[in-house]
Amino acid sequence: MLAASLIPAARAVEVHIQFGALERLLAEAVFTQDGRKYVRGTQADKCNFAYLERPRIEGAGGRLRIRARFTGRSSLDMFGKCVGLGDAFEATILATPQYRDGFLTLAGVTVTSEARTGYYIRRVCAALAASLGHDFRFPLAADFQQALENPAILPAYPRGLKDFRVNEVRVTGDALVLVVDFQLTVK
Repeated sequence: MLAASLIPAARAVEVHIQFGALERLLAEAVFTQDGRKYVRGTQADKCNFAYLERPRIEGAGGRLRIRARFTGRSSLDMFGKCVGLGDAFEATILATPQYRDGFLTLAGVTVTSEARTGYYIRRVCAALAASLGHDFRFPLAADFQQALENPAILPAYPRGLKDFRVNEVRVTGDALVLVVDFQLTVK
């Protein structure tokens, strides 16, 4: 009996987010402009824009591999015609997911085009790697809190989430795995 009381309570829970669900999450949270994520310009810009669309996610050696279609143009509008560089290609993004300050972020981001290369494509891949590593921030803690405290679910039992921590983030062959620790109080 004494030995059992000396063992610390295990509170961590593993949350497996399968890649299909992760793709839908990305579509709802990031690819919000007609299924696109503009990384430069907007849908209204005719000659200067860049966007990613149709993300597909898989695991690759403990990292996330995101394949998405890139379409972009960096040109000038001259008499109604766009003059400059532009291209469309399949981009492959490799990144290590991390949890920091309430957000799921991407570290060690590399972007390549497996099928084609060229000056414009190399510059686009370098710019995408820098921007995705810096700008991608998914509000994991806030979304977790909202889901667990949702008053529409079991309205007679208000809940409060405290001490939310992500102890580990890893990528398996079929899912993003979060090892989370939290306290949920039911009132």
